[in-house]
Amino acid sequence: MDKENNKEVRLVASAGLNFATTVAQIIGGILSGSLSLISDALHNLSDTVALVISFFAVRLSKRKNTEAETFGYKRAEILAALFNACTLVIVSAFLFKEAFARFNHPHPINSVLMFFIASVGLIANIVSVFLLKAHVHEDLNVRAAYVHLFTDFLSSIGVIIGACVIFVSKAYWIDPALTILIGIYVLKEGYKIIGESTHILMQHVPKGISLKEIQALIQGIDGIKDIHHAHVWAVTERDIHFEAHINVSRDMPISETCILVKQVEEMLKEHFVITHVTLQIEYNSCKGVSLIKA
Repeated sequence: MDKENNKEVRLVASAGLNFATTVAQIIGGILSGSLSLISDALHNLSDTVALVISFFAVRLSKRKNTEAETFGYKRAEILAALFNACTLVIVSAFLFKEAFARFNHPHPINSVLMFFIASVGLIANIVSVFLLKAHVHEDLNVRAAYVHLFTDFLSSIGVIIGACVIFVSKAYWIDPALTILIGIYVLKEGYKIIGESTHILMQHVPKGISLKEIQALIQGIDGIKDIHHAHVWAVTERDIHFEAHINVSRDMPISETCILVKQVEEMLKEHFVITHVTLQIEYNSCKGVSLIKA
């Protein structure tokens, strides 16, 4: 099984496991009276949705480029990551609302049932996190789904600890307090992924890449006078593009410019992992323009 198919199988398995856990936690939360358990269930439901979206995004991204879609559907992964992160923010807002309402109207909780159901959820989260861990650094889409799962893993631990404390002390305020803590962590991770995916969608310069450094390296190649009209952006995390105009230092045949282009491509791939380079070769042209003038 190749890496992409393996990723899809793991996403489907994780989605099925999380949906079953969601059903169990909702029933357990209603029966035990635990808001934090229900909030964990809602987070698990968002995990399931995130995993399903991630699965279809991976499928879409594998479609071939066409004359109408020259980049194919590579950005589907980034859009999925943005959507999943937005659901994290929405879920956290709901958790805050319900938690503050519970502070004002606390009621008894079946801590034993709360503990049992949260433990089942914890086991499911551990398995799901393990399934996706191998692919977490490959693309933002899978990382967003992984963050969903990992935050739910942490919240399950919190609910289990809370159930133990409630069982011993009958301090029912711990349940909404845990819910708020879970919500804060979910909100933080959601905003982080929103920032990363928006950065790519707005075609900003990818993190870790400096146009000034690129300029210095390219202009250090013998035969190149300067570069201008430069643009660098990411289609996906792994697909970084660079384009620029290059002024050569003398009038030269096409065969020599091809050698220069090859040098630039190899240098950019080695130093910045730039995978697609488009260069316009010029001689005494575009005078007085800057590095990034459009």
